[in-house]
Amino acid sequence: MMVTANGGISFWYAATGAPVPREPLPGDSDADVVIVGGGYTGLWTAYYLKKAAPFLRITVLEARFCGYGASGRNGGWLYNGIAGRDRYAALHGREAAVALQRAMNGTVGEVVRVAAEEGVDADIHQGGVLEVAYTPAQLTRLKAYHEKETAFGETERVLLGAGETAARVRVAGAVGGSWTPHGARVHPVKLVQGLAAAVERLGVTVHECTPVTRIRPRYADTPYGTVRAPYVLRCTEGFTASLRGQRRTWLPMNSSMIVTEPLPAAVWATIGWEGRETLGDMAHAYMYAQRTADGRIALGGRGVPYRFGSGVDHDGAIGSSTIAQLGRILRRMFPAAAGAGLEHAWCGVLGVPRDWCATVTLDPQTGLGWAGGYTGHGVAASNLAGRTLADLIRGVPSPLTTLPWVGHRSPRWEPEPARWAGVHGLYALYRTADRLESARHTPRTSVLARAGDLISGIPH
Repeated sequence: MMVTANGGISFWYAATGAPVPREPLPGDSDADVVIVGGGYTGLWTAYYLKKAAPFLRITVLEARFCGYGASGRNGGWLYNGIAGRDRYAALHGREAAVALQRAMNGTVGEVVRVAAEEGVDADIHQGGVLEVAYTPAQLTRLKAYHEKETAFGETERVLLGAGETAARVRVAGAVGGSWTPHGARVHPVKLVQGLAAAVERLGVTVHECTPVTRIRPRYADTPYGTVRAPYVLRCTEGFTASLRGQRRTWLPMNSSMIVTEPLPAAVWATIGWEGRETLGDMAHAYMYAQRTADGRIALGGRGVPYRFGSGVDHDGAIGSSTIAQLGRILRRMFPAAAGAGLEHAWCGVLGVPRDWCATVTLDPQTGLGWAGGYTGHGVAASNLAGRTLADLIRGVPSPLTTLPWVGHRSPRWEPEPARWAGVHGLYALYRTADRLESARHTPRTSVLARAGDLISGIPH
């Protein structure tokens, strides 16, 4: 029986191991822009800033190594989802939200373009995104979701019946699907490592093993010294709570993943998935999956949603109950893969604002800026955020700087223990709602899930 590797940051590092870190900050220094966080957001910001203004002295400070956080642990969904679009429509008008969605649609192609231009081989396959339903209630939500996405300008989106869904991917019991071309499968670590190498080639200074303990106007403090710069950018996503004064800014939501051993050709012949679409469902405690370049299924879900006091994991290790839970989802959706060994399991944290709205902000008076709160949609959204921060710092008016997420301020999360109790109670409601919907076969969404949506503040 296969022993499942647990943690080790993520499966995406299994082939190469954790990278040898770059040198830490050698002491006090000066820069024009200092970026805190060496994940997608920080690196994309550095990339576009340096491309547009090569004379800028840009320093990236990373606590461990580039890609240690969500950028090296995610499910490899490069797609056009954006957190908070419906709330932005309510706050700024429908056309503003449509402009944000159009920008996200184009972002998928932008990441693919830059990866090709910079020679980053990240196993990218543009197969789009397929969302499936396998209960009557999920099908009702799927159709409503499809109509909403179409109304926000996704004219290429296609609604699929049960047979059409199975022709793409044979998910057991699937009764319908919705597919958009605005998505691609990626290898997260190959993308973040390639991007880090690209910014260094441009002349950006990257210091790893350099945790930032405090951010203040024009200063980023570390145990090794202070970097002084007119602009200090916080690009720390799920690790934001570890910074002084930021404990309740964004909640570090936990997400867990498993990956199978490579599946034989006979199993793939049964499952299909020739288009390599990224795959999701319409459950309340939803899953996400991809067919990897080397023929595995990588599948994720919520697991333990939150650790008390905004805690984070230890190098991605998760509990055996979470591995078992994700294994059950895998076997239910893909019976043909039921005998496959689970080769690796891991987890990471993503940043969730209290109003579930991603944001890009720069205060020109203090020089402080930040971007994130993607709620799990960050593989592509981080690129749009990086381009937007670059324009804001350069003071260049552009279509990006007028998008409705620019300058948005989210309320703070509740203090403990209310934060822990609320999040765990919310996901208990969602999981119970999923079980009830599966058992009752009603087309109506469970009242428990509707109550959960009201409690969470998730915009609809």
